[in-house]
Amino acid sequence: MSVWQLVAVAAVMLLGLVGVLVPGVPGQAIVWAAVLWWSLTDPSPVAWGVLIGTTGLLLLNQALKALLPARRPRRSGAPRRTLLLAGLVAVAGFFVVPVAGGVLGYTGTVYGAERLRLGSHGAGRTSLRSVMRASGYSVLLELYCCLLPVGAWLGAEIWA
Repeated sequence: MSVWQLVAVAAVMLLGLVGVLVPGVPGQAIVWAAVLWWSLTDPSPVAWGVLIGTTGLLLLNQALKALLPARRPRRSGAPRRTLLLAGLVAVAGFFVVPVAGGVLGYTGTVYGAERLRLGSHGAGRTSLRSVMRASGYSVLLELYCCLLPVGAWLGAEIWA
């Protein structure tokens, strides 16, 4: 696979990760399509393993979505920019502090932004709880189910 194809696959995966954070954009499908594209152009056993794992994980996520409350970000009272910023920091945090950095980045950003906006520790905590109940759990689950295949792809490309 050429360098330009790898860059294109990475760009599509990044688009899928951002798509998870934007309502109405099928982020999971975009990430899966990028993994499929990569595995078809690099037919190694590792690539096919990543594709099979991604497919299973995203199907499991679809099944679990039915058990979680529906996304209602407007009910949380937090501005959209706070939620989008929290999602972007979660993506970066996932790679800076593997796995745990995503949750810490998301919750820490929501708390910090809401504390600045509302002006107190208690109001920031209350807003964080409200955001997590309204949409945070479902966003984090979907984001992690897309971040894990991206991390597996990155690992496969680095160590292969």
